[in-house]
Amino acid sequence: MAKVIAVANQKGGVAKTTTVINLGASLALLGQKVLVVDIDPQGNATSGLGISPFKLRRTIYQVLLGEATAEDLVLPCPSVPGLGLLPSNIELAGAEVELVGVPERETLLRRALTPLLPKYQFVLIDCPPSLGVLTLNALVAAHGVLIPIQCEYYALEGLGHLLNTIQLVKRRLNPGLKLEGILLTMFDGRTNLSIQVAEEVKKHFRGQVYRTVIPRNVRLGEAPSHGKPAAIYDPRSRGAEVYFELAREVMSRAQS
Repeated sequence: MAKVIAVANQKGGVAKTTTVINLGASLALLGQKVLVVDIDPQGNATSGLGISPFKLRRTIYQVLLGEATAEDLVLPCPSVPGLGLLPSNIELAGAEVELVGVPERETLLRRALTPLLPKYQFVLIDCPPSLGVLTLNALVAAHGVLIPIQCEYYALEGLGHLLNTIQLVKRRLNPGLKLEGILLTMFDGRTNLSIQVAEEVKKHFRGQVYRTVIPRNVRLGEAPSHGKPAAIYDPRSRGAEVYFELAREVMSRAQS
């Protein structure tokens, strides 16, 4: 049965999608069966894995509305064997309004994904930069939450609100939900700021921060424009290497 991990932070630009794409690809290349679920209307995880959101007639939007099943819409990643994608596009932006009157709307994604879980070892959900109904669906569907935090000024801004939301979901809708871990991203060891932020996060969240730290890396930024994860675009890049390290750490935690 798959371990479902929501990659969430309502703050934008913290490498959520970069992490979903590259962690998912690395896990698959290490022999795991992986599904990426793109629940962000921007569809960046979809395009970053080589599938054009604009050409899709049916996406996770239709799944949430009950017009299609998740099983029917999973697409294979063109460049990574063993990596599947439940895609998204801008249509999903209407979900916040259209789902208002739907009973138990917070559980739609969990119900949609349940039949798929025996087919995978990991399901990674790319959340939008907000705490609306889409992110709420991801938290209800997940077993754990991975929170990327960039090593920059204001890194911890708004994090308390996200942690409160996780606790609220845990109490009311998903008792098994836990904080999977905090991932330091955009680290630049040449700057005092990156070092100070990393130390502060580790102090606040002792034992909950991944050992792997994601550096600033040009290849990580370039790869999505080619529709490939870094491990395929440039396997020898530092960006590709660290996501393999993270994948091994995630696998180790899942087995413990």
